[in-house]
Amino acid sequence: METFTGLRMRQFERLLKVVRERGGDGPRIGCPWCLPLADRVLVVAVYYRTNLTMRQLAPLFGVSPATVCRVIQRLRPLLALEPVSRSVDAADRLWIVDGTLIPVRDRKVGASSRTYRFSANVQVIIDADTRLVVATARPAPGNKADAHVWRNSGLPDQCQGVTVLGDGAYINTGMVAPHRKRPGRPLLAGEEADYAEHRRVRARVEHAIGQLKNYKILRDCRQHGDGLHHAVQAVAHLHNLALAS
Repeated sequence: METFTGLRMRQFERLLKVVRERGGDGPRIGCPWCLPLADRVLVVAVYYRTNLTMRQLAPLFGVSPATVCRVIQRLRPLLALEPVSRSVDAADRLWIVDGTLIPVRDRKVGASSRTYRFSANVQVIIDADTRLVVATARPAPGNKADAHVWRNSGLPDQCQGVTVLGDGAYINTGMVAPHRKRPGRPLLAGEEADYAEHRRVRARVEHAIGQLKNYKILRDCRQHGDGLHHAVQAVAHLHNLALAS
């Protein structure tokens, strides 16, 4: 279980409960599913973890590639990360944001970028204390700057009243950004210390994004349309389940 999904059995049972509560086992028009709900959720989790093709997954579960495709299409929105509820201590929390490039095949979602030939920019927010993913934004073309994607992502509205930390790409966006080095003017001693501490704390979001990309769907997403958005949301949910329990 853990090898192919990143989750222990108890964590997978929690995921299954969430999908069932969201209507994953509800009525379906046409023939009934040939797999029980637990196996269908397992199909999606294995797909996101390994990024195997439909033809490779089908014999593992004894179904056709078309069935695997339908299962993923049906369940992928139900694995999404739950919206964050504002807690009473929101003002005391520290969130960290960073953008990451994810290679995609859909030309309507991604764009040519300097890191990958064709990719999408996804903004990720984590809690600095728990390292849990708080929210992710819808993918934007990979040639857009982080600050531009952030302003148009809708995430700033979710961060009202919370201190948010970002790197130098987020200067003038309203979040805590590092001191900028200017040509011919080195940072002052106090600014150097602040810059070092800022880097140390902000590294947590980079570690979290690295853990998210253990799910290989985020290394080469073949899904089209909202497929990447659903994949990012689901992977964030799986990551939180694995980290929190």
